[in-house]
Amino acid sequence: MKEKRNRDLNSARDAKKDEFYTQLSDIEKELRHYKQHFSGKVVYCNCDDPRVSNFFTYFSYNFEKLGLKKLITTCYKSKERDLFSENKSEQAVYLEYEGDKSGNRVPDLDEIEVRPLQGDGDFRSEESIALLQQADIVVTNPPFSLFREYIKQLYDYEKKFLIIGNLNAATYKEVFKLIKSDQLWFGPSIRSGDREFGVPDEYPLNAAGTRVDEMGKKYIRVKGVRWFTNLDFAERHEELILYRKYTPEDYPKYDNYDAIEVSKTAEIPADYTGAMGVPITFLDKYNPNQFEILGITDRDNNSGLKTKEYTDADAENHSDLNRRGAIRVGAALKSTYARLLVRKKDSSNEN
Repeated sequence: MKEKRNRDLNSARDAKKDEFYTQLSDIEKELRHYKQHFSGKVVYCNCDDPRVSNFFTYFSYNFEKLGLKKLITTCYKSKERDLFSENKSEQAVYLEYEGDKSGNRVPDLDEIEVRPLQGDGDFRSEESIALLQQADIVVTNPPFSLFREYIKQLYDYEKKFLIIGNLNAATYKEVFKLIKSDQLWFGPSIRSGDREFGVPDEYPLNAAGTRVDEMGKKYIRVKGVRWFTNLDFAERHEELILYRKYTPEDYPKYDNYDAIEVSKTAEIPADYTGAMGVPITFLDKYNPNQFEILGITDRDNNSGLKTKEYTDADAENHSDLNRRGAIRVGAALKSTYARLLVRKKDSSNEN
């Protein structure tokens, strides 16, 4: 019983740390690339308190413009506040909005149907899954700590989606296999830098990159976030312009992979057709018509390109070397960062 209680407390703590509110401007910049996907569709935001969620704001105010059929939003353990909680109990609710009825093209209070949930509104609950099954497209900012489980559920129920996650989630075994098989990719609006998210009033601002606005609302900047989606968009098929020439001096070969090291996406050689190790941020520019993803130099050999395993006889840091691509610098072996292993699909130019 004590262990279960500790797990519950830890889950609650992690959920609170994950409670980030996406800025409306970031939502607008990304959603403008997908308007063709939403006509006649049911959109589900299943990690969003509509009182503070800009996803609810965006879809309710653009309901007619997008041609939506229905908007559903679930609220995890709703707290007392204004319209959506009329008593002092913590009641999870879900909302349904089917568009403007009064003609003013604004989501009025009497047009939003609020219903209680028996449970806590967790995306894994039976009630939330029943709502998920009604949806065509899921759009939200899910808990980063539960990203593997969250994305697995989307594929289990064969849903289209647009969600925010950490860049490093692309290296998760469960996520990478989807990227490799062209079932998942990055959205176009975030390419670098960090993004600012709203946080709950009780969130501690004890790190750099935090602020409080003139209304007392708290914000924190988060590094390395990306949109993850399986909705196609035109920019995904734009060809990456390559201009560098391959030389063995500029592009050393890994000691333990049959591939060359390319430390920057912009430096991919135009005249090399073999396997290359490129940064994870290559996914920002990845065109599936131009490149093939073969694997990743991270944890396991899922590409068939790994050529050796090191022992302590080779190097003291052999464990680190085996987890990544290794480059020989003089007599020493240097481990690189995790790299995607890719190859150009156009083989007309040979080395």
